[in-house]
Amino acid sequence: MSKNEFFPTIGDAADKTEKLDEQRTEDDERATEEVESLCMKCGEQGMTRMLLTSIPFFREVIVMSFRCEHCGFNNNEIQSAGQIRPEGTVYTARVLDRSDLDRQIVRSASCDIIIPEFQLTLPASGNGQLTTVEGLIREIVTDLAFDQPLRRIQDEPNFNKIEELLNNLRAILGDEESEDGEVAVVGKASEVDKPMKPFTLKLDDPAGNSFIEFIGDMSDPKWNLRTYPRTLQQNVQLGLISLDAAAALQSETKQLPEGTTPQEISEDEVFEFPGTCSSCSKRVDTKMKRVNIPYFKECLIMSTNCDNCGYRDNEIKSGSSISDKGKRITLKVEDREDLSRDILKVSETAGLSIPEIDLVLTHGTLGGRFTTIEGILDQVYEELNERLFHDSSDIESRTKFETFLKNLKEVKSAERPFTIVLDDPLANSYLQNLYAPDPDPNMTTEEYARSWDQNEELGLNDMKVEGYEEDEKKEGAAHLPTVAE
Repeated sequence: MSKNEFFPTIGDAADKTEKLDEQRTEDDERATEEVESLCMKCGEQGMTRMLLTSIPFFREVIVMSFRCEHCGFNNNEIQSAGQIRPEGTVYTARVLDRSDLDRQIVRSASCDIIIPEFQLTLPASGNGQLTTVEGLIREIVTDLAFDQPLRRIQDEPNFNKIEELLNNLRAILGDEESEDGEVAVVGKASEVDKPMKPFTLKLDDPAGNSFIEFIGDMSDPKWNLRTYPRTLQQNVQLGLISLDAAAALQSETKQLPEGTTPQEISEDEVFEFPGTCSSCSKRVDTKMKRVNIPYFKECLIMSTNCDNCGYRDNEIKSGSSISDKGKRITLKVEDREDLSRDILKVSETAGLSIPEIDLVLTHGTLGGRFTTIEGILDQVYEELNERLFHDSSDIESRTKFETFLKNLKEVKSAERPFTIVLDDPLANSYLQNLYAPDPDPNMTTEEYARSWDQNEELGLNDMKVEGYEEDEKKEGAAHLPTVAE
């Protein structure tokens, strides 16, 4: 049995369940598996239903639903049926209008949910969840409002803070409060015709098994995916390594002797330092070398290769100061020779787009990369192609995504001319100029002043590199006691 037959899509599973409900015999194959389970609330036997399915553009999951007919208790959760990814993931969605409340959310047991605008963080709960943005917010409102009458009496300051948060969340949902103080749900939040305060929803999952639905395809401007290597502590929390093994790895890590200072790395020297593999947590060495790229700047290239699990990671970082302005590079690709141009995407702040096929990779999607144009397009195509599931319940989205992949395949093979735009607010990205030091007729480079919001996102507005010693002295003097004190 193939993977698609063993894990049918949600649309196929729903159709199959509906048909079997209409005409079922003892020999019929069930779309869901039913198992008697102990109810943890009353101690009687309840029923757990399990459905093996695949989330379109995501992965295989197991949806479980428990219900006890004796006490009425029910519980729904979701578990990943795939492998733990070698890296953690951060999915970010900007909820700008009420239609974004319908985005589906897959939350694994190890996922933290963050809403920065409300300073709200939901730590990993230990249970998976399949819901929507609206469903998640309604659950938060229900949980926070449950103990509010008691907080009003015992802890009024926290009551006021939580009540302010609840009012903001209810405004998003469009719920109305009656005269007696009860909240009335007016219907589906996405259908409410009221202004809504935009907010950001982040899913941070070290296991990489969580997901936020994108609209149309992965070029959705409100949607972003970023990967990161797991820490040793995160691998311990996921059960990939024991506490004793983690302690042994930490003791093996070499430190500089006391009283010594690190020496500057020359361009001919390859520096090695020990660490742990973010995928299997075995000991691995990372190699680092300083390189000076002609007509660009100095960079640090780091490479990690794990002999135990085969995990490989190559990363590049800027070795120079932050540029005063951002840079936007536009290249017209006309033939296969242009695909061999080197492309350097040092910072995670750089974005890449191809207007002809509506490809938009927002800032931070691919991380730091040193490759060719053909190499980076191959990587994008492989990652998108792996997420293509044939979901019969949404033929329009499937057709649109297949057309997008077809256009991307033509572009990465130079079967048609296209324009590639590399936009980096930190000016840490580079496209090879084949005519250097003369200007390239097919490439334009534009410098621009960063906006206040961009500097704020990069943490530059509060950064001070000159005169900070005087500020420290003034701050210290302000805390000194006076004679009267």
